[in-house]
Amino acid sequence: MNKAIVAVVLVVAIGLWIAFRSLGWTTRSAGTSLPSQKDSADMGRELRRMMLTTSPQEFGAKPTKEFPRVYGILVDWPIDDQIATVFSSSTGAASLYTTFTFGIIGGEGHETVRTAAKALVGASDRYLAEAKPTTDFPYPDADGVRFYLLTFDGVRVIDEDLVSITNNTSKYARLFELGQAVLTELRHATDGRQ
Repeated sequence: MNKAIVAVVLVVAIGLWIAFRSLGWTTRSAGTSLPSQKDSADMGRELRRMMLTTSPQEFGAKPTKEFPRVYGILVDWPIDDQIATVFSSSTGAASLYTTFTFGIIGGEGHETVRTAAKALVGASDRYLAEAKPTTDFPYPDADGVRFYLLTFDGVRVIDEDLVSITNNTSKYARLFELGQAVLTELRHATDGRQ
């Protein structure tokens, strides 16, 4: 069943890679880096929307012993006047989407990225009862962090203020830290430091 998720993510990643290459976008070792073009911010938003609105069945995701309720998570947070989103799935797929002109997709080709992504998804299950069901997917406010948990019963959301996350007083600080670990591994893979 995890092979089906990997296959779907791989097909999507290859399709996106082909589309990105046809638009002149460059490929890095961790996947595809979005170009510095005006419409690349729209591409990041669209990829984020796709992950939030695609059903687990369409991804081929099914509950497992390790991931019985949550199969993915997106973590949104502000960077100046833009938003960064780290996506991670139970298969180890991981990407960075942004509202500005940069992103990374296809990180699942690197073991350290897969390990970090799975750790983030696994940890998110502990917060499921606190997350509210949602079908609306706005970005967080300029001083907020938003966690979207992709569950087998729909998307759930947790909002937290950035200050309590960064000063480590929030109960969600560890979840954010694990998201940052995914981002670090994506950067290392892109920079070829893995």
